[in-house]
Amino acid sequence: MNTNVSQKTMLQAQSIRKSYGKKGSAQQVLKGIDLHVAEGEFVGIMGPSGSGKTTLLNVLATIDRPTEGKVLIEDADVSDMKDAELSAFRRKKLGFVFQDYNLLDTLTVKENILLPVSLGRRNRSGAELAYQAIAQSLGIEGLADKYPHELSGGQKQRTSAGRALIHRPALVFADEPTGALDSKSASNLLDTISKLNLERRGTIVMVSHDPVASSYCSRVIFLKDGRIYSEVYRGDKSRQAFFKDIMDVQAVLGGEAVDVV
Repeated sequence: MNTNVSQKTMLQAQSIRKSYGKKGSAQQVLKGIDLHVAEGEFVGIMGPSGSGKTTLLNVLATIDRPTEGKVLIEDADVSDMKDAELSAFRRKKLGFVFQDYNLLDTLTVKENILLPVSLGRRNRSGAELAYQAIAQSLGIEGLADKYPHELSGGQKQRTSAGRALIHRPALVFADEPTGALDSKSASNLLDTISKLNLERRGTIVMVSHDPVASSYCSRVIFLKDGRIYSEVYRGDKSRQAFFKDIMDVQAVLGGEAVDVV
């Protein structure tokens, strides 16, 4: 296990089940997931198509509610919160990075990134300092006045990451954040996320189908048929050695081989 990670539990899932459809014909996607994520961990979730990884992320991220079970973030039971309370909790505690960026076309890069802190009513000078710090970390300080349609895919994803991280959330959820990027842009984004994870001790939970992306994590959880099948820890291993461990599990699950970069 990563010795730099504290043992404080940031995220806990208790007996999570998720079904879709009506009684009698419901499809059970998650079949009893128990999961702990420590503060400061960078956890990957992998599994074959249909294994339930995106559904699990949505439930953990409060985007969807479990059919049964509980999700606790910093000991708060988010699965039992009312909508208004949950919205306030998301704004304060959570960050989201999605494959399709989810940027607002009518806002500039700077305005998109500042959106969470403007909703949180941070003072203007504090918001400006926070923006400058995150834009510099992500290498997009020269894009402040650009609009999303003027950006490359990598620039859009770094903007999305900036929006997710600017208010220093306790927990960041990433859904296939490199899925629409070329290999260079993907590596740059993952390097940046890893650096911010280490420097800010932010907790990250990321779904990915890509073992290269998952090799940046400190732990990878594998799902199969709605249940946790296995998990691997990076510990003190190099990223290349951890990539091999991930590939060994994926081979058993039926994944395709790729070359580590």
